[in-house]
Amino acid sequence: MKYLKHLLARFFGSLSRATPTVADLAEVAAILLNVENELWQKLPPMDQRHSIAVMRRFLERRPGATQPELRASLLHDIGKMQSNLGVLGRVVATLVGRRGERFTAYHNHELIGSQMLRNINSDLATVSLVAGVASEDIADALSDLREADNT
Repeated sequence: MKYLKHLLARFFGSLSRATPTVADLAEVAAILLNVENELWQKLPPMDQRHSIAVMRRFLERRPGATQPELRASLLHDIGKMQSNLGVLGRVVATLVGRRGERFTAYHNHELIGSQMLRNINSDLATVSLVAGVASEDIADALSDLREADNT
């Protein structure tokens, strides 16, 4: 039931065309490396707003988060760009699963995103958290990130 509420909130939130505020963009730029920020800027506004919200919830759970952990909270869905799906396409992909190239890319966004970050030389901890594969030393951060994303 909690997951359904999360999905409904994400759906209705994604219908807004609002862009992040200038203050939000400055905060993001202060956290991300320049090449990461250039990549993040390519996200649609709905994904930018979501990543900022996740980062803030992540910080509530993990006030002592490291810079690589904060970067991962902002970049956790970066791989979704490759699927090039809009709101309705994402809804359908969520319902039907990995059918076709674009829906498969949507579901594989963690692996795709981690590879994108590896290609621009992001920190290993950031790459690992985005991939959803954490060594023992960052397992708690991954748990906190997933909780922040699913709230």
